[in-house]
Amino acid sequence: MRFDLAQPWMLVLLPLALLPLLRKRSDTLGFSHVAWLPADRVGRLVGFLWRAFAVGAMAFTVLGLAGPGQSGAVVERAGRGAEVLILMDRSSSMDATVHTNGLQTAGRMSQEPKAKVVRDLLSEFVAKRPDNRFAFMTFSTVPIAVVPFTQKTDTVQAALAATAIGRGLPETRMGVALLAAIEEFEGRSYSGSRVILIVSDGGAQLDEATRQRVHAGLAREKIGLYWIYVRSGPNSPNLNTETVSAYGLGEELALHQFFKTLSTPYRLYQVDDSTAMAAAMAEIDRQQNFPLTIHERVPRRDHGAAFYLAAMLCCAGLLACRAVQLQSWRKETP
Repeated sequence: MRFDLAQPWMLVLLPLALLPLLRKRSDTLGFSHVAWLPADRVGRLVGFLWRAFAVGAMAFTVLGLAGPGQSGAVVERAGRGAEVLILMDRSSSMDATVHTNGLQTAGRMSQEPKAKVVRDLLSEFVAKRPDNRFAFMTFSTVPIAVVPFTQKTDTVQAALAATAIGRGLPETRMGVALLAAIEEFEGRSYSGSRVILIVSDGGAQLDEATRQRVHAGLAREKIGLYWIYVRSGPNSPNLNTETVSAYGLGEELALHQFFKTLSTPYRLYQVDDSTAMAAAMAEIDRQQNFPLTIHERVPRRDHGAAFYLAAMLCCAGLLACRAVQLQSWRKETP
């Protein structure tokens, strides 16, 4: 929180507030011998107050014109939710629709590209969680940090809508994307549950060095992991039932098996259509509803009104002093 002035050049007028302290006054009353006058302690006090009120009225007015205020104020409040980083796959496979050969695809995903269905459901998820802090990244060949952590859900919504532009690239480099997502949490104070939400229709084979870095990073930053695995068709691996084959592990199954070894919470949601994905998002919404400390940056606070109010009170004091001031030695008779 920082105190500043919107128009600091107005302070050049501040010396004018010293004018009431000048000795020469036009409202003095002459008397032949001042020593004959009785001691007037009230008059001395009123004279002092008159000067103080006059100086205050002018000084507070100038300070109000300078536009005092506070910028960068941060307000702390309590909410419920989590810090959620959405890691969305934007490879070319996400532009395809789900095939219906022997697969239950009664939902919306059977008619629309997976990327659009994912985008719409993520938008609904963000809209329902106003207290959350969201970050948004996309990845294919390289990860792209679209939105850093923010509580402005409209910014996240705009980023989600922007994923509709263009088409994805063929590669899905999950390892690099995960490391980039973990870096987004580094240096942030821990104020509540942390989650990386991966939405992808494919996996990747991670080398041992990448696995160790991902494992250590998630544990160090205390990040839970959710993977919404969008199956593309009947030939897509079923991660809930598939085991090691004679050809070894497929990319998706290898990634799933690695995630199961993490020391932080991990949950897989395998979805075949939009209905299943909506149910997965609803369950994540229910699970990630913990107390969260929210630091909200507020707009600049203008304190000029307080200075103008102080100037008005000083003017009221001047009027009161004027009311008790002796205007003439002669007492007026009715």
